[in-house]
Amino acid sequence: MAGPVPRAALALRAALVSVVACGGLTACAADEEKLQYATDYANHEPLGVVGYPTSESLRITQKLIWRLADGKAPEVESLAADPDDAKGDVERTARNWIRSFHEGAKGKVTAEFYDEGSVRQLVVVYFHDTGQTKSFVVRLTGSTGEDGWRVTMREPDPKQASATPDWVPRTPGALGSKTTTR
Repeated sequence: MAGPVPRAALALRAALVSVVACGGLTACAADEEKLQYATDYANHEPLGVVGYPTSESLRITQKLIWRLADGKAPEVESLAADPDDAKGDVERTARNWIRSFHEGAKGKVTAEFYDEGSVRQLVVVYFHDTGQTKSFVVRLTGSTGEDGWRVTMREPDPKQASATPDWVPRTPGALGSKTTTR
C-alpha cells in the first residue's frame, strides 16, 4: 500500500493540470484577465463615455471607477503610473479617492476623454448620484509604453484629491472634449 503523496508531487500535479486545462500559461493569464473584466463589467454600472478614448485609456478608466466603487485601496494603487517612485503619495491618493468618490462610483458615472490619446489623456469623471467631478491623467508607462496604461496618482492631500478644477464644465461634453483652458 502506498503512503501519502508528498506535497511537492501534489503541487506539480496541480500545476500540470492547470497548464493543460488552460492551454499554456500565457493563454491562461489572458483568459483569467478576460474573466475578471467580464465579472467587473457585470457587477458594476455601465460607464458612460464622451470624447474619444483609446481602447486602453477607456479600459484603465473603467478599472479605476470599478476599484473606487469596490473600495479596495490596494487595487486602486495597482493602477498607478509610478507606484514605486511615489509609493506614499500613491497610497494616500488611493485612500483619499476612495473616501471621496466611493459612493459616487457605485452609481451612474460618465467619463469624458479630452484631446488626442495616443500616449496620455486627460479624463474628467462625472459621478451623477453625488454630483461630484474628478479629473486625472491616464498615460502609457515604461520607456516606450511597454508597461501599458496607468493612472497618475499624486494627490496625497485630501483637499487636492477631492477638488474639481475650475475649468471643468458642469456637464459632460460642454467643451467638445477639447481642453481650451487649464
